[in-house]
Amino acid sequence: MGTLLGILRGGSSTRNRGSKYRRLSLMRRREELVGWLFVSPWVLGFLALTLGPMVASFYLSFHRASMLSPSVFVGLANYQTLLSRDEIQSLLWKTLYNTSYYVFFSVPLKTALAFGLAVMLNQSFRGRGLFRTIYYLPSIVPPVAGAALWLWVFHRDFGILNSMLRLIGIQGPPWLTSVVWAKPALVIMSLWQAGGGLLILLAGLQGVPTELHDAAKVDGAAAWSRFWHITVPIMTPTLFFVLVTEIISSFQVFVVTWVMTDGGPVNTTLMYVLWLYRLAFQQFKMGYASALAWVYFAILMAFAALIFKSSSAWVYYEGKLMGGKR
Repeated sequence: MGTLLGILRGGSSTRNRGSKYRRLSLMRRREELVGWLFVSPWVLGFLALTLGPMVASFYLSFHRASMLSPSVFVGLANYQTLLSRDEIQSLLWKTLYNTSYYVFFSVPLKTALAFGLAVMLNQSFRGRGLFRTIYYLPSIVPPVAGAALWLWVFHRDFGILNSMLRLIGIQGPPWLTSVVWAKPALVIMSLWQAGGGLLILLAGLQGVPTELHDAAKVDGAAAWSRFWHITVPIMTPTLFFVLVTEIISSFQVFVVTWVMTDGGPVNTTLMYVLWLYRLAFQQFKMGYASALAWVYFAILMAFAALIFKSSSAWVYYEGKLMGGKR
């Protein structure tokens, strides 16, 4: 009789556990469904606006395609055209040089400016929140509006920059119409949008342990020594993130040159992406432009891989700073 009751109780317990597991499984499925519902706008946007166009451009890169006639498969002909002598000596090399000039000057200057402002705004002083807002605002100004504003700033006769230079006896150059000064003008304008990196670096600075600075101060370390040996090493992961994102966005510069110079004068500011736009949507060489886009993608990936490879020499993570492994 006792054995029978034990069996019955065991069976009841098993059924209760099974029911509990089913309820938990149902709750997990519901949570998973809710999660997918929340991320579905991004997933659909990624599939329709990013992955879909990438697949389409890869397909078109092997075709002679335009927006006006059916595409014709040509194999690697578009890529072979890139290697031809005439193409290398034409706008391909010019646009790569212009874009590289913009990236290699604007990114270090913008990152250094953002870091310097972040250090300054991390101090305690009256009106700190107002200054943080002022320095961050330019980064959320629409690119077209910002470019229109800087068209006025760089105006040869009525621009505010040349007016300020005349006050100290300097005749300002014709910035955007000069072969010499057009690219430096774009680099100067890029510094105006350092607010995005500033915000990220400021958040990183607030994570630097104050105990380390206090201990170094007790040991007699000067302010510059504490900054260079404590703040900078701890901030290198954040600086690395800002550097990579700035490089990627700078290589894709388009709106600024399109609005302000349209690639002029004499293709001095013709960037790679602006050239792709002209080939695809003005000359209707969609297949050739797609091949150029994938070559540019490979260049960016190689450059990013080089940066990540070099990070082991100058980026210090918490375990590494404490004497452990990265």
